Amino acid sequence: MAENTKEEWVLSQLSEYVRAISALPDCRTVSKKMYCNLVRRVKLLSPLFEELKDGRAEEELGDDVVAGLDSLRIALDSALQLLKSVHEGSKIFQALQIDKIAGKFEHVTQQIEAALSQIPYNELDIPEEVREQIELLHAQFKRATGRMESPDLQLAMDLAAAQMEDDPDPIVFKRLSEKLHLRTINDIKKESLAIHDMVISCGGVPEGVSEEYFETMSYLLRKLKDCVMMDNPDVDATEVDKSSIKHRSPIIPDDFRCPISLELMKDPVIVSTGQSNGVELPKKQGNCRNKRSGISGSDCDRAAIDALLQKLANGNPEQQRAAAGELRLLAKENADNRVCIAEAGAIPLLVELLSSPDLRTQEHAVTALLNLSINEANKGTIVNAGAIPDIVDVLKNGSTEARENAAATLFSLSVVDENKVAIGAAGAIPPLIDLLCQGTPRGKKDAATAIFNLSIYQGNKVRAVRAGIVPPLMRLLKDPGGGMVDEALAILAILASHQEGKVAIGQAEPIPTLVEVIRTGSPRNRENAAAILWSLCTGSAQYIKIARELGAEEALKELSENGTDRAKRKAGSVLELLQRVEEEVNS
Repeated sequence: MAENTKEEWVLSQLSEYVRAISALPDCRTVSKKMYCNLVRRVKLLSPLFEELKDGRAEEELGDDVVAGLDSLRIALDSALQLLKSVHEGSKIFQALQIDKIAGKFEHVTQQIEAALSQIPYNELDIPEEVREQIELLHAQFKRATGRMESPDLQLAMDLAAAQMEDDPDPIVFKRLSEKLHLRTINDIKKESLAIHDMVISCGGVPEGVSEEYFETMSYLLRKLKDCVMMDNPDVDATEVDKSSIKHRSPIIPDDFRCPISLELMKDPVIVSTGQSNGVELPKKQGNCRNKRSGISGSDCDRAAIDALLQKLANGNPEQQRAAAGELRLLAKENADNRVCIAEAGAIPLLVELLSSPDLRTQEHAVTALLNLSINEANKGTIVNAGAIPDIVDVLKNGSTEARENAAATLFSLSVVDENKVAIGAAGAIPPLIDLLCQGTPRGKKDAATAIFNLSIYQGNKVRAVRAGIVPPLMRLLKDPGGGMVDEALAILAILASHQEGKVAIGQAEPIPTLVEVIRTGSPRNRENAAAILWSLCTGSAQYIKIARELGAEEALKELSENGTDRAKRKAGSVLELLQRVEEEVNS
């Protein structure tokens, strides 16, 4: 890059970053003060960049100035990404991670201050008042480094009380609702979506974060929703249900995390054999901007997409197969492409191809829909195009890869609560159970994840139990080498919350296996095993007697001291049942 070209580009980028940061909405999280301070200070850089851009025609900037400005560009990019993550991110997560969030603001502040230190203001031909403003601003950044915000002690105490106490005072959740700006059903809905997006972007648990955070977040979100409902008694229950139906149900138990495999949500699956018979991605020609993209947006090839749709609609079978394969890859590539492909009208055409007699075309179509379904709006378009019955048919009769990707697609669509009902009613659960039993390792994972998410809906619990899911789950649970113990326990735990599931699990004589898992399993598996044991023992002296004879009490005591928060609660509840029965025997 020529020097004057680089100079021009750096100044343009700096101005663009300042405009983007200045345009960010107000912050309504516990990070508000840090967020607002950083935005306010960055805005004050704007006059410097405008003066430098206006003065370029008369005098080129020195190399050291350009180098300093480029360092500032990098720092402002970091600032923008941090501010966007705070604005769009989970409020509960930020509250639990407030020290780490503060550390990120500190790091960005240090970056900006270090970059400003590199710029020789005396060499710049700018008005004196601009120079003074920038020097004052530099001094503000320097003072801000190393000076952390004072912690909100009331918030910290309320979060601790909410997590540690068995029955926290409702006023605790009232204060948290206010502090976290989670005051309405719509706020709760947005929070659920924010957590879901975090799971997608991270492919599961964010790096450096314990999975127990997700359990805590689930618990807090549920309690805060209850608090909001108490404060809004005039909200009709059906309206609340509609609100829940229209948004993605969280995928972490008990509310929004799938405790099985989150890989599906990291980015849609493109299997190794599907890098599509030599089909090349079209080169970029058109321009279709995604509103949520970065500073300058991203281009997608709308002209090429339109051409592919013509082949889908009017081409011969070979052209349809190739076009579906290309759309599959484009939808995999990035979020902007997913928007463009849907806006161009591809989804109904792809749904038609689910019934293609050509198995490869069918596979491309279902995988393209899987990739497109990562976009929230596309989920509704796919369902409205009548895709669910056809996807279920692919799940029953397609190729191995098509069946696996059909299961993954049903999981993705089932994140919307109303779709859980429709997918179950379309007969998806029996073929999912078949895939769970007979599929490849990846197919089994896809099937298990879909079954778990569908079973959040009570009617699908019944369908799964009546379709005979419990015996194969018990076989998977007893085969550690099969790699499906996590999945089996997670599904059994959710089925055990329904009476029919509880009966079916009890008939499979699971208690010896559950006690062994509580003794030796991973933290998540011990937690789920304790939850299943609690469901079985509640109201059943027979199961309590078996658990005591197998030495469950000692394992549960250890779990109640060292397990996850949920595991401690469940272990404590089972121990109470065991001790109550012992007292009755001795009395």
